[in-house]
Amino acid sequence: MQIGIDSFAAAIHDPETGATIAPTERLRNLVAEIELADQVGLDVFGIGEHHREEFLDSAPTIILAAAAGRTKNIRLSSAVTVLSAADPVRVFQEFATLDLISRGRAEIVAGRGSFIEAYPLFGLKLEDYDSLFLEKLDLLLKIRDNQRVEWSGRHRPALTGQGIYPRPLQPSLPIWIGVGGTPQSFARAGHLGLPLMVAIIGGQQHRFRPLIDLYREAGERAGHAPEKLKVGLHMLGFLGDTTEQAADDFYPGYATMFTQIGKERGWAPTTRAQYDLTRGKVGAFLIGDPDTVIEKVLYTNEALGGIARLDFQMTVATLPHAKMMHAIEILGTRVAPAVRKELGASL
Repeated sequence: MQIGIDSFAAAIHDPETGATIAPTERLRNLVAEIELADQVGLDVFGIGEHHREEFLDSAPTIILAAAAGRTKNIRLSSAVTVLSAADPVRVFQEFATLDLISRGRAEIVAGRGSFIEAYPLFGLKLEDYDSLFLEKLDLLLKIRDNQRVEWSGRHRPALTGQGIYPRPLQPSLPIWIGVGGTPQSFARAGHLGLPLMVAIIGGQQHRFRPLIDLYREAGERAGHAPEKLKVGLHMLGFLGDTTEQAADDFYPGYATMFTQIGKERGWAPTTRAQYDLTRGKVGAFLIGDPDTVIEKVLYTNEALGGIARLDFQMTVATLPHAKMMHAIEILGTRVAPAVRKELGASL
C-alpha cells in the first residue's frame, strides 16, 4: 500500500492569535511539508484545486512544480483536478511539464470537484455537470495515448490532428478518477480500466465496499486485468504522540471548516460527539497515535478488499506548521513502515 498526504492549501488562521497566516508563508510552509514527506519516505503528495477565498490551490501544478525541485522520490499528484471546468489540452500540458521537471513523478486525479464555483468562473453551465466531465475525460485520455489528436465534442472546439506538447517522461501519464458516492462514477471508472480514488470524509468506510466491488466487477466485465483496477482512498487523518492530543488538535479547525461548508449545503452543525464517533474503531477518521492509526489503516484495507493507496487529508484544520510537520514525520517514520511490513507479511 502506498501512503501519502493530500492538501487543500487552506488559508489557515494562527490558532494562538486568530490572525490569518500570510499566503506567502502558508505556501512556503506547504512546500516544506511536501519536502519533509519525501524525506521520511511517504509515497505521494496531492494538492487539491479550489476557487474559493479560504483556499490557495487554484493552480495546483505550480505548487507541485515548486515542490518537484526540492524532492527526489515522492509522487506529485492533484487531489483533484476539476476537469469539468478545465481545458484537457492545458491540463495535459501542465502535468506533462510537471512530469519532466520531476523526472517522471507526476499524476492526475481527475474529478468534478465538490464545489461549484469553477463553473460560473469559467463561463460554464452547472446543468452540463455530467456531460462536461465525460467529454473532457474522453479527450484527456485520447491526448495521453496519442501525440496527434482528432476529436470533436459539444463543449470544446474540435481537434483535427494537432500535436499536443510536451510529452511526459512517463510512457503513460497516470490518470486516476476521483469519485464521491455515485454508483455510476464507480462503474464508469471500472469500465475504463482507470485507477479509482475514493473520497471518504465521514461515516464508516466499510459502507463503500459495495461501490468498490461495483468498480471491480465493471472492470472485470470490460476485460481489464485486476492489477489495473487499483483503489485509492482520500480520508481525513492526523497523527500525534497521543490519541487525545491528536484529536484535540485537529477538532477545532475541522469543526470550523465543516460547519462553514455545512451552512452552504444545509447540513447540521458539526459537533464533538459526532467527530469522536467518526474517529472510533469503525469510523472513517484516521486520527490518533501511531498504534491507533496503524490499526485503523489495516482495518480499512481489509474492510474494502485491499487498497493500493491511502492519502491522509490533514489540512481541513487550523494547525500550526510545527504540528503538521510532526504529524508528517510520524506518518512517514512509524505508521507507513508498520503498515507495509504487516501487509507484506500477509501476502
